[in-house]
Amino acid sequence: MNEIAPERIEVNGNAIAVRHRAGRAPGLVWLGGYRSDMSGTKAAALDEWAGEQGLTATRHDYSGHGESGGDFADGTISRWLEESLAVFRHFTQDRQILVGSSMGAWIALRMVQELRKAGEGDRVGGLLLLAPAPDFTTELIEPALNASQREALETQGYFEEASDYSPEPNIYTRAFLEDGRRNRVLEGIIDTHCPVHILQGMADPDVPYRHAMRLVEHLPADDVTLSLIRGGDHRLSRPQDIKLILRVAASLVEHAAKG
Repeated sequence: MNEIAPERIEVNGNAIAVRHRAGRAPGLVWLGGYRSDMSGTKAAALDEWAGEQGLTATRHDYSGHGESGGDFADGTISRWLEESLAVFRHFTQDRQILVGSSMGAWIALRMVQELRKAGEGDRVGGLLLLAPAPDFTTELIEPALNASQREALETQGYFEEASDYSPEPNIYTRAFLEDGRRNRVLEGIIDTHCPVHILQGMADPDVPYRHAMRLVEHLPADDVTLSLIRGGDHRLSRPQDIKLILRVAASLVEHAAKG
């Protein structure tokens, strides 16, 4: 599928690339994962489906990702959250479904908190969280650090780790980990005031499905669904995974339209 050239919005000196499909609300807002971009399989499938349904769809690359400007090593959850809020406010109107993948699910949850603080909580009509990784810096990365990684953080301010998804290594900076602690959400009830549907692969090597189960404990009991996918990995990009994602997205859009 040929992508049209993205629009750009400047946030804190970085040009953030955005692809916005006009349509009716409630629409979809895609929030990608760590080191992923808005042209991935799931994001493209959701955008195409939204077009078929006449819905608005918005996706962007965080700074240091994909077609956006900025240095990846400067990225933090706070920075990418601010960019996501700027895109949301600039490009969308009315109610939207936030679709967050992996780290994007963490950013989606933080967006809900920040929008509610600003009196804009009713702009979010639902959350679709795919292999959610909230608080992954404190819950998954830091507890697993070895001695050499801890030393690298202290002496050079970052450490590198081989990636299963790219020939380039993952880079985790001390600033990124410290900022992660300031953005933790798994400390109390996360009041979303909208339906939440979590899709989690049981064969996910990066985010254990028990992490998704723990997230459920921090969400209000009403309108929260956790679907465990036996054999599903972290990407959730198989044809059957995409069909399920689109089916859940359609259900959330229908619910938000009635509300």
